[in-house]
Amino acid sequence: MANIKSAKKRARQAVKRRLRNRMHKGAARTLVKKVRACIAAGDYEGGMAAFRLAQSKLDSVARKGVIKKNTAARLKRRLNAQLKKLAPSA
Repeated sequence: MANIKSAKKRARQAVKRRLRNRMHKGAARTLVKKVRACIAAGDYEGGMAAFRLAQSKLDSVARKGVIKKNTAARLKRRLNAQLKKLAPSA
C-alpha cells in the first residue's frame, strides 16, 4: 500500500476508474452478443435494431478510452458485414 498521500489518492482513483471501465465494457459486450444472437437466429430486423444500439455503445466506449478506436471500428465492421449477408434481396 502507498504511503504518500497523492499515491493513496491515485490508488483510490484507479479503483473507481477500473470499475467504471468494466461496467462500460461489459455493457458493450452484452450488446454485441445480442447482435450475434440475432444473426445466428437469422433475424435481420432484430439484428439491425440491436446493431444500432451496439454501434452507439461501441463508439461511446471508444471515445472514453475503454477500448481502442480501431477495435470498435473492427467490431462494427464485422457485425455489419454479417448483417448484410442476412439482408433480404430487394
